[in-house]
Amino acid sequence: MAASGFEGFEKRLELRFSGSPCKKGLRCLDFSKIEKVLHAVQCTVVSAVGNTHFDSYVLSESSLFVYPTKIIIKTCGTTQLLKSVRPLVDHASTLGLTVRGCSYTRGTFIFPAAQPYPHTTFKDEVLYLEENLPKTLSIKKAAVMTSKSLHKWHVFTACADNYKDDGLFTVEICMTDLDPVLARNFFRRFNDARTGDSAGQEMTDAAGIRSVNRNALICDYAFDPCGYSMNGIDGSRYSTVHVTPEDGFSYASFESVYATREEFVEALQKVVKVFHPGAMSVSTTGREEAWRGVAKALEPLGQRIRSRAADEFPDAGTVVFQTFTSRRK
Repeated sequence: MAASGFEGFEKRLELRFSGSPCKKGLRCLDFSKIEKVLHAVQCTVVSAVGNTHFDSYVLSESSLFVYPTKIIIKTCGTTQLLKSVRPLVDHASTLGLTVRGCSYTRGTFIFPAAQPYPHTTFKDEVLYLEENLPKTLSIKKAAVMTSKSLHKWHVFTACADNYKDDGLFTVEICMTDLDPVLARNFFRRFNDARTGDSAGQEMTDAAGIRSVNRNALICDYAFDPCGYSMNGIDGSRYSTVHVTPEDGFSYASFESVYATREEFVEALQKVVKVFHPGAMSVSTTGREEAWRGVAKALEPLGQRIRSRAADEFPDAGTVVFQTFTSRRK
């Protein structure tokens, strides 16, 4: 934790692979190896659940999703996420898997001076990624997408082949200045003797998070004295929520994947109602038209669009970064 508060903004890494004689692919990795990687990143597993498609881990600092040929890991605080790159690529090679693509995204840190190397600057992060990824990922791009506020969206991608649309798009929502009354849902009771899992279930229901996708199997966890994480599993799709509720540096994030704008917009409105943030950003990755309708959907909820930026990335497709501020008093 930084001296001034906990860093809620996550760093997100996605690695994609090809090959493997094992049908389960990366899911065949020994858990002990995953634990060692997380130890290097400086986080641990606090809860886990899986289905026939992928394994989901709630971490002490955010989430990890392991598919047969894809790994998604996002961590908050002062974790050193990029230290997972080389060991994950090496472990995958022992299963006959070759990394074919990498994407890294993050917002603007609330406490940037507290971040350890290689997360000291985006330039340092990009250089570290280039040094630790195989040279076969020769198609690269790094960019900082700006807005009218101080918040920026940092994106790096590297791949061996250009982006191929799989019909889905990824949504990353970052929210700050949460409504203080709603943020109280993510504080545990005084002298609460329950487990993190039990307290987490209560937070999920009290805050209304379960309503975002009622088809999802939810793995939730409440931290002591406050804070919350949730991973949702719905077939082959994941969703995740992380909350730092302390006043002065309150933060919440939501991430998921969608096939249609309609289901995305419906979930977006539900998420905003859970937190009523003073400021937020919505980043859509993969499909060019995914961003359309976001501003219109948020307008009735008191969110006014401040800026919109778009860019193309060789291993991600179109990334659209939109920022909003609340008209709440």
